[in-house]
Amino acid sequence: MTRTKSMQERREAEAEIKARYASLKGTLTERSRRLFAGSEALAFGYGGMAAVSRATGLSAMTVKRGLQECQAIESGIAPTLTPQRIRLPGGGRKKLTEKHPNLLPTLNELVASTTRGDPESPLLWTARSQRNLVEALQEKGYRVSKHSLAKLLSELGYSLQGNKKKLEGAQHPDRNGQFEHVNETVRRQLAAGDPAISVDAKKKELVGQYKNGGRELRPQGDPECVNSHDFPDKEKGKAIPYGVYDLAENEAWVSVGISHDTAEFAVATIRTWYRELGQILYPAPTSLLVVADAGGSNGYRIRLWKVELQKLADELQFPISVCHLPPGTSKWNKIEHRLFSFITQNWRGKPLITHQVIVELISATTTRSGLQVHSRLDEQHYPTARRVSDKQLADVHLVPDSWYGQWNYTIYPNLDSII
Repeated sequence: MTRTKSMQERREAEAEIKARYASLKGTLTERSRRLFAGSEALAFGYGGMAAVSRATGLSAMTVKRGLQECQAIESGIAPTLTPQRIRLPGGGRKKLTEKHPNLLPTLNELVASTTRGDPESPLLWTARSQRNLVEALQEKGYRVSKHSLAKLLSELGYSLQGNKKKLEGAQHPDRNGQFEHVNETVRRQLAAGDPAISVDAKKKELVGQYKNGGRELRPQGDPECVNSHDFPDKEKGKAIPYGVYDLAENEAWVSVGISHDTAEFAVATIRTWYRELGQILYPAPTSLLVVADAGGSNGYRIRLWKVELQKLADELQFPISVCHLPPGTSKWNKIEHRLFSFITQNWRGKPLITHQVIVELISATTTRSGLQVHSRLDEQHYPTARRVSDKQLADVHLVPDSWYGQWNYTIYPNLDSII
């Protein structure tokens, strides 16, 4: 009977210790927790260390150290600690870099070697992820967690960074001269009252319930649901917008293709622009100036581009002059920042579920400066890999300009063409 009462009292004492510890736990430091545990153990008496350990969840060794510190304080032999220090000098777990002085140099060698492309690096052709670095360090005898690795990389000055578009690459020696030539040619064309257009193909877009970049206003908690993957729909395919921007009228035409971005498709879009808009705005033109990129379906090396322009010149019965921007400067093409950028803003956050939706979103694009955009779906199939023979190219009535004839030339209608 006496033993049962003693056990009951112990349980009640442990419950009181647990309650006191719970109320103070959030305010205790590492040292004050030990001292609390030690003082409770002293007050508990026999079996106090085990009881306090059960009540607080602290290890028996921690309670024992607290008890020893309390006894040392009572006897006046405890070391004096400043308010800022909770451990004795030298206490606590040693840093990895102290335990392994060569750890940081080894890690720096691993990361720097992949940065420099060292062929002897064990991380060659692998991503410099934390997992790969941890595995590489383990092979060298270091056991490091991902959390510790992140701190070590920070000490070395490494952080996760993306690519930055800054390098221009090798510049053509006539790059500035070509820009000046294009600017002067456009100025003369517009002064004569003749059309000058900027052309290019916009990025191909997946058609379907796919994620589209950007955000739009919707009821809170009701985002537009889209597919979790970006595999193309074989039935809907892709949309290929090719644009023609009128440099004088701030008006544009965009044909949305469904097959391929070819030179034939590019010239067909220019033809459609002239029939739908150009001949109304310019009833009696003497020439047409086209400003295009150096590559792509309208590149200066594309034979089919020139053959198709010859067909168009024969149909229109006036010359077509072409000025290509220098290689690597497509972002300076007027159509990029006067048309395509606003189309992207207009359909941001909207899934391009059908070709018709794409056409309508393009047509609805406007700006404060008065931009008007017209668009139509081009369902014609434009085959790829069309070969142009030397004879076909020779039949093109092309006259190169005196300034860099590869980039600047005029295609005249053939005399025997049908009007």
